[in-house]
Amino acid sequence: TRPPVINDPALKSNWSHRAWVAGGCTTVLVSLAKSAVGAADSHIWLEPILAGLIGYVMADLGSGVYHWGIDNYGGAGTPVFGSQIEAFQGHHRWPWTITRRQFANNLHALARAVAFAVLPIILICDDPVVLGFVGVCSGCIMFSQQFHAWAHTTKSKLPPLVAALQDGGVLVSRSQHAAHHRAPYNNNYCIVSGVWNETLDSLRVFEAMEMVIFFKFGVRPRSWTDPNSDWTEQSEATSLSS
Repeated sequence: TRPPVINDPALKSNWSHRAWVAGGCTTVLVSLAKSAVGAADSHIWLEPILAGLIGYVMADLGSGVYHWGIDNYGGAGTPVFGSQIEAFQGHHRWPWTITRRQFANNLHALARAVAFAVLPIILICDDPVVLGFVGVCSGCIMFSQQFHAWAHTTKSKLPPLVAALQDGGVLVSRSQHAAHHRAPYNNNYCIVSGVWNETLDSLRVFEAMEMVIFFKFGVRPRSWTDPNSDWTEQSEATSLSS
C-alpha cells in the first residue's frame, strides 16, 4: 500500500462516487418511507420501530464481522473485496487518512452494495416491519464508514451532535475504536455503535471463528502473527514528510 500524500486525488470524490451514494440513500429513504406509510395504513407503530432498533443493533454486528474478515483474510488480489482489503491494511498504518477522505469517496463502495441489495426488497415488499428493519440496518451499514471516520476525528473538530451521540454510545466512540488500533489489533471491530464489541471480545467469538477457519481450510488470520511494520501506526507529520 502506497503512503499518503498531501491532496491525494485518491481521497477525492468523483461523480461516480456521488451517484452511488445518491442511489444508496434513495433506496434507504424509500424503504423507510414505505415502512412509515404502511405503518400508518395498518395502524401499527411499535413493531416497525422495534424492527428499526433491531436493524440498528444488527448493523453494528454486521460491521464487526465484515471488518474482522477484511482485516484478517485476503489481499489486494482478492476478487470483489481486494480494494477494500488493501484500503483497510493501509488504514491501520495511516488511520488519520480516513478523516481526509471526502464524503462520497468514503461511502460509495458500501452505498453501491446497499443499492443493489435494497432495491429488489423495496420493489417486492410492502411489509412495514420488514421495511423498517431493512431501512435502518442498510442505512447504518452504508454510513458506518462515516461513523468510522468520526471515530478518528478529534472531538474539537466534530459537530456537537456527533460528539454527543458518541458520548452517549449511539455511535462508536473515539476511545473505544482507538483500542482497535493498538496491538494486538484483534478486538473492537464493530464501527456503528460499538455495542457488540465488549460481548464479542469477552466471549472470544472471532478467535473461535478463526480456529474453525484454520482447522477447516488451513488459513491463518493476520491477527495470529506478531504485529509488524505494516500495522504500526505512523503519524500524519511523519508520513507526509517521508
